[in-house]
Amino acid sequence: MTKTEIRIFQEAENQVPLLNWLDGLPTKVHDKCTVRIELLAEKGHDLRRPHCDILEQGIHELRIRRGNVNYRILYAYAGQRVVLLSHGLTKEKKVPKTEIQQAVRNLKRFKENPKAHTYTGGL
Repeated sequence: MTKTEIRIFQEAENQVPLLNWLDGLPTKVHDKCTVRIELLAEKGHDLRRPHCDILEQGIHELRIRRGNVNYRILYAYAGQRVVLLSHGLTKEKKVPKTEIQQAVRNLKRFKENPKAHTYTGGL
């Protein structure tokens, strides 16, 4: 199986919403998020619940749980084997529509100028 290429969205001002969010998480949660991203890279479209789910408008969520807290990383496919990780959030019941809309905007900006909106460092 061909590995899925993971790209992380970067703002025009070189801000990286996903990494900014990850940096604020406890170490064990950060590590679980990293493992889940690696699983997405390995499985791509074959990854299913409980690890991920589709939301709407082509936006998916990586699902991470630690204790009673649900963490989500929003992503979308930007090609057959390319995944764009948009940003992360902590949720209670449902992922807010505003977060999904942000992921849609980030995907659009990425598709318009992939070079400008791809973070080139590591996790």
